[in-house]
Amino acid sequence: MNAKEWKSKGEFISINGKTIFVVDTRGSKEVLVILHGYPTSSFDYYKVLPYLSEKYRVIIHDHLGFGYSEKPLNYSYSLIEQADIAIQLWKFLKITQVTVLAHDYGTSIATEIIARHNQNQLSLNIKELILCNGSMHIELAKLRTIQKLLKNKYTGKLVAKIATQTIFNRNIKNIYFDSSKISKNELNDMWFLLEYNGGRKVIHLLSNYINERYFYWHRWIGALKDTSIFTKIVWPTHDPIAVKAIADQLHQEIPNNNLLWLKNSGHFPMLESPKEWSNLILN
Repeated sequence: MNAKEWKSKGEFISINGKTIFVVDTRGSKEVLVILHGYPTSSFDYYKVLPYLSEKYRVIIHDHLGFGYSEKPLNYSYSLIEQADIAIQLWKFLKITQVTVLAHDYGTSIATEIIARHNQNQLSLNIKELILCNGSMHIELAKLRTIQKLLKNKYTGKLVAKIATQTIFNRNIKNIYFDSSKISKNELNDMWFLLEYNGGRKVIHLLSNYINERYFYWHRWIGALKDTSIFTKIVWPTHDPIAVKAIADQLHQEIPNNNLLWLKNSGHFPMLESPKEWSNLILN
């Protein structure tokens, strides 16, 4: 499947006055909502959707500023607002109980949602939380040089402007365990979705999420320490950014959790090891 075929699987829904791209497998099964990572999109899940949808009604949207969703130029792109959009979308779809699966950037949206859940601010029951490859413990993360440059308010805009697909491809390949597992077509699709609808003009704004992980550290890590929701931590052993130490730390802190290791996979396990990763998610 390519990015254009993925688009045909979804629909566009207006949430808080912004157009959001959503893939919804529908049906009457348990609901799995997915919060995708940075700087990619819901397309990351094209290989695993057939596996996940055997058990779940899967709902996955492109966050504002990503993929096929709207990419406004004058917008904060705060993770707080990304959480607002996710919650409003699920409400629009009349979802009342979910399993939340979050990867990378999406894990911080998830922790904001958990903070609200802990404070009884949601009309949504979260049955289970699944966390994958997220640098919530930002102090333990091994950020790439390009991430550091993009999150900086002085260098971010310039780096976004001069970034090329060659640089992008190299950075994505470097965070795979086995770079031969990603095809040229997949890289082309990822780049197409990043650039789609003026995406490069907002990538430096999206990158501020790293700064928010420091700013809201106590709120978000505190939410995980306080939650009563059963949490599954699914972590590749060879993620060079969200390193193993982060998963170990989460395993120590979250009251009711299960840590599952995925061997020989990197930062995008749903693309690199789709069957093995899906088995752990569905375990």
